[in-house]
Amino acid sequence: MNRLWYLIGVLLVLAGLVHLGVFVVDGGPWEGAVSWRKPFTFGVSFGLSVLTLTWVSQFVRLRARPLVVGAFAVASTLEVALITLQAWRGVPSHFNMETAFDTAVARTLAVGGGVLVAIGIVMTIAAFRPDPDLAPSMRLAVRAGFATLLAAMAFGAVMIARGVVEVVTGNQQLAYTVATTLKPAHAIFMHGVLLLPALSWLLSRTLPSEGSRVRWIRLATWLYVATATAVSALALAGIEPVSPSTASVLCAGAISGLAIASLMLGRLKGSSRRAPAAQGSPH
Repeated sequence: MNRLWYLIGVLLVLAGLVHLGVFVVDGGPWEGAVSWRKPFTFGVSFGLSVLTLTWVSQFVRLRARPLVVGAFAVASTLEVALITLQAWRGVPSHFNMETAFDTAVARTLAVGGGVLVAIGIVMTIAAFRPDPDLAPSMRLAVRAGFATLLAAMAFGAVMIARGVVEVVTGNQQLAYTVATTLKPAHAIFMHGVLLLPALSWLLSRTLPSEGSRVRWIRLATWLYVATATAVSALALAGIEPVSPSTASVLCAGAISGLAIASLMLGRLKGSSRRAPAAQGSPH
């Protein structure tokens, strides 16, 4: 089933990139509830999340792993599909209660978000179970990664709650903007679950000492958490060097970019190790 989940993740990323192209061609606002930015950012982010959890889940002892990862992939696909649908209709996706159909979409997105949070909690609990077969450095990376993922989901839940409060009190237009201030905090914590295990995977191919690998992962974790906390503090204080939407893209791009670079370097290190062995093997 892993191939299917990887395929879904790749397709979601591609769908997001396609909508970046639509934004470049069609134009329109970058900010706001009705923008091609939304299907772009949600497609890429959810796609990366599906790819991440499919890969990282192999380091977690979880009996129902195919079911849990599959549920995450399906819920992510539904979220991206509905957000994309509303973008093409030219209406907001979240907090939109203008019509019965829009209300159904908004409520479905909320339910889907709840499913994703529940899966994140289940996998975090599983990650903290003892696993003597897993290297201590990877265990630390996975646990820290899932902890930061829960932090991202907590910020996301607060954003949704703030928007819902505005809708209930009759300030629907304000709901589209009041939740955006926490976007950078949500984004920078979101992809640590990829970054830290990716760094651990790279170190397993470059450092022979497990003790050294643990120290480096511990340092990387504290640096990441400190940076994410600083960004979150600025967001909570309402200090915006750039717009929240732009900041969230920059934060998510930086973290996921470092993670992807680590995975590529790890793959190159693995290939370079195999090459001399193959050249020296008898024929």
